[in-house]
This record gives sequence, structure tokens and C-alpha cells, in this order.
Amino acid sequence: MTIFEFFLWSLLKVAVVTVVMLLAVAYTVLLERKLVGRIQNRWGPSRVGPFGLLQPLVDGAKSFLKEDLIPTGVYKPLYLLAPIISLGCALLSIAVVPFGEPGIGPGGLDLFEISNVNIGLLVILGVTSIGVYGIALAGWSSNNKYSLLGALRSSAQLISYELALGLSLVGVVLRAGSLNLRVIVEQQATRGFATWNIFGGFQFVAFFIYLMAAYAETNRSPFDLPEAESELTGGYHTEYSSMKFAMFFMAEYGNMITVGCVATLLFLGGWTSPFGNLIPPPGNILVHALFPIFWFVAKVFCFLFLYVWVRGTLPRFRYDQLMNFGWRYLMPLAMLNIVATSLWLAYR
Repeated sequence: MTIFEFFLWSLLKVAVVTVVMLLAVAYTVLLERKLVGRIQNRWGPSRVGPFGLLQPLVDGAKSFLKEDLIPTGVYKPLYLLAPIISLGCALLSIAVVPFGEPGIGPGGLDLFEISNVNIGLLVILGVTSIGVYGIALAGWSSNNKYSLLGALRSSAQLISYELALGLSLVGVVLRAGSLNLRVIVEQQATRGFATWNIFGGFQFVAFFIYLMAAYAETNRSPFDLPEAESELTGGYHTEYSSMKFAMFFMAEYGNMITVGCVATLLFLGGWTSPFGNLIPPPGNILVHALFPIFWFVAKVFCFLFLYVWVRGTLPRFRYDQLMNFGWRYLMPLAMLNIVATSLWLAYR
């Protein structure tokens, strides 16, 4: 394969993954509205298209067509930059996520990963960490006390829970001996779910810590304190409207999908079957490519379903409860998990 062909394939992969990601964000919103509606004994969106399936398209058009208001007291450069940072980081982190089997494209090209990086896990953690700047700058530049309080809450919350989240992944990295996401998946792929990290790797404590930290990292219920409408009207995005507000909204759901992808790769065997190696032989390349994608999407869907289920079930924490839970319980538990995993590996 020539450099020009490689460049064209790379551009095509970036375009396809970006479009799929944006569609996934739109229909994750619809999934949440439908599921929360059923949990609360109502229909949810049902008017636009069959079963309400065209509702995300109408909502997107409405966001574009709404009047874009900019308050007079804002610091305009950072006010405009903040939603771009949030959405950009949410989309950028998906670039190192492998969705399926490697090397099944023309010339051994990886069709289901934009970039295979040896430190892929660190790239995701680094890019998602930068996303807090979007929220912090949005709150400060809005010249609004409620927005500033929401930004301060979010900064403290994300920094606190990011420590627990990072420490929860150390056990998985110790088991795999690598930060490469493909290596971590292949290490779990020998005997189906029996060798997934959450079961065979005895990382269920790490998965619990990751799950709790992920709720806080993505500002999701019951940890959605930065945008608590009962206290802060809308938090850090109070002064945003039209497409700028939609960019914050899309960033939140994009981060949810990324968190689900990382959980699938690190704890649930990635694109591998839970029943062992049931991928068909590579005679039919279409079937060989789509079979792993099915398992990957199914696992991410289950993770998103759990996200929505928790939102429809649990009330919001108080802010002091949120911080206490992160520092007093999750952090020590994550460090104990590292020690226990290290001793177990040394014993083996």
C-alpha cells in the first residue's frame, strides 16, 4: 500500500468514525429518553417518525435554528472556546479505541481503529482530562455566579474522581503488562468470559470503582452536581444557548460512549465473544469483520443501559457526600486493589 492510499484510508476511517460517533450520541439521547420514560410509566418520544426514531434529527435541527444569544458581560474568546474544547476532547478520545479484529482491511490495514498506539489507555485518560478545561472556562467566562459555582464543583469533582478512576485501571495494566488496548483485549480472549478481567482476572472491585468514578467523570446522575438545576439553575452552561449548549450536551453523551468503550475493552473482553472464540474463519471477510463488532456494540449498549437505569433510580447526592465518597472510600479501595493484584501476580 502506497503512502497516498494509506492517507486516503486514514481520512475515510476518521470520517466514518466521526459520523458514527455523532449518530451514536444522538440515538443515545433517544435511548435515555425512551428508557427513563418507561421507568416513569410514560411513553417518551413517540411522535416524530416510527416509534419516535426521527426525534434526534428534529432536535439537532432545532439546536441549529434556535437564536444564538451571547450575554453582554461574558469574556467572549473563552466563552466561545469552551464548548469546542469539551466536544473536541469527547470526539478525539475515540481515535485510539479498537472496535474489532486487527488487520482485516486491504494490505493488513486496521479497519476498526483509527490509530493503534502503544499507550492508548494513557491517551484516553489524558484527552478526557483536558475536557475539564472546557467546563471550567465556560463557568468562569460566563460572568455568572451560578456558572462559576458549577465550574468549581465540576473541577473539584473531576480531579477527585479521576484519581480513583486512574488507580482502578492499574490492576488491569499490571495483569496485561501493557497500556496497549489491543494487548489488553487479547489477554482476555482465551476462554470467553471466564478470562475477562472482571471475572477471571478478579478485577470486579476495580470495575466497581471505575463505574462509580465514570458516573462522576461524566457528570451523570447521581453525581450530576455541576449542573444541578435545583441549586445552580443550569450550572456551568447556564449562559449558553442554541448550538453552543448542544455542544456541551453532545460532549456529555460522547464521554458516556467513550467510558463504555473503555470499560468493554478493559473489563469485558472487548470485541471477543463471551462464549470463547466463536468468530468464523476468515473465509468470509464480511462476517469475520462484523461478528466482533456485534459483541463490542452489545457490551457498550449494556453499559449505557446501566447508565440510564441508575439515572432513573437513584436521587442526586449532596456535594459533601460526593466528595467524601470519592476520597474516603474509592481512593483507599483502589489502592488496596492495586496491592492485592500485585500480591496475586507475585504469588502466581
